[in-house]
Amino acid sequence: MRHSTEYQAYNCITAAYKPTHAAYTKRRQECPTEDLHQIGTTVRKKRGRIAEAEIDILPASGKMQKTRNFSPGKTMKYTRPRDRFCKKKERVRKKTDCYTVATAEPLLISLLNNLPHKGRKVIKSVLRDRQVAIDGSPVTQFDHPLKPGQHVEVSWEKSIAWPQPKELHLVFEDPDIIVINKPAGLLTVATAKEKRKTAYSMLSSYIKKENPDNKIFVIHRLDRETSGLLMFAKSEIAQKRIQESWSSSISQRTYVGVVEGRVTRREGAITSWLSESKAFIVYSAQNPQHGKKAVTNYKVLQANSNFSLLQINLETGRKHQIRVHMQDIDHPIIGDKKYGSTTNPLRRLGLHARVLAFIHPITAERCHFETPIPEKFISLFAS
Repeated sequence: MRHSTEYQAYNCITAAYKPTHAAYTKRRQECPTEDLHQIGTTVRKKRGRIAEAEIDILPASGKMQKTRNFSPGKTMKYTRPRDRFCKKKERVRKKTDCYTVATAEPLLISLLNNLPHKGRKVIKSVLRDRQVAIDGSPVTQFDHPLKPGQHVEVSWEKSIAWPQPKELHLVFEDPDIIVINKPAGLLTVATAKEKRKTAYSMLSSYIKKENPDNKIFVIHRLDRETSGLLMFAKSEIAQKRIQESWSSSISQRTYVGVVEGRVTRREGAITSWLSESKAFIVYSAQNPQHGKKAVTNYKVLQANSNFSLLQINLETGRKHQIRVHMQDIDHPIIGDKKYGSTTNPLRRLGLHARVLAFIHPITAERCHFETPIPEKFISLFAS
């Protein structure tokens, strides 16, 4: 069987027969009109190959040819060659996706609505890996509240990410500040007994991995057994600005706390003057001459015969303020033996810093961070 000269052969032998390629190409150049059947036969006999091989042929018309008989009992396959005339199209992957927030909603919901071509699992992974930025700052908190007009950018390529401290959850980080969700049982800063296992030392080690000259600065503190949102500065300027204007910079500090007994008054305010003894116990008094003024507002969220879940807002930020004021109204925080509690069903202090809102010390933008109520707290009120 002879074939028309319109056929042009490329990449003649498959990977298993690469040693015959050079001989085939040379023969084709010497005899451009020779029978392909004969060329194939000659090559195989010359190289001592078995009597079956694949030859890629591209017809001048560009159409694929059907399988033809190569010899009795054998087959020659005609396929489109992968060469410079027929390159496989490479899929171009989008590196980033950007959009402007239209409605106020949590970050995860917004990402799922604006990126319908991405699954929930993929969205959560880019959040975890700090590949989502809001107005240029990476955010990992899935329920971070968005405001209309904010710019959201999602990078689908992982950048160099230094491993985060295992016991800390970084909620927000930019060149000036870091906000974390501190677990219960972890100190904010070192004490005489514990110097290494602190939020400060963990964050210090974390930022020094990027640059050994980086430093961390304490802005405020949470008690060891209190969990929740805690902010640190990455520069001394940021630290000083927010500390010097604390009352005007911090717009909201909201806690949730579980207290003993049923609080009958649905909401209220507690005002007293606090002072600390040499034994590090804070006392409350109604005499302005006996300490610093402290104001705590509370609202009952849930209650049963044994416990009450309160939303607590601070107007001032004194040491042990919430714990002392809950003792003042005869409903101490559960697990707080120091200030009158006799029960500890959660094996921890029933206090969590849920909301932190402030004016950014450098950019002057309004920042708002919120965490969910701990599941252990809610479990005490399950019917």
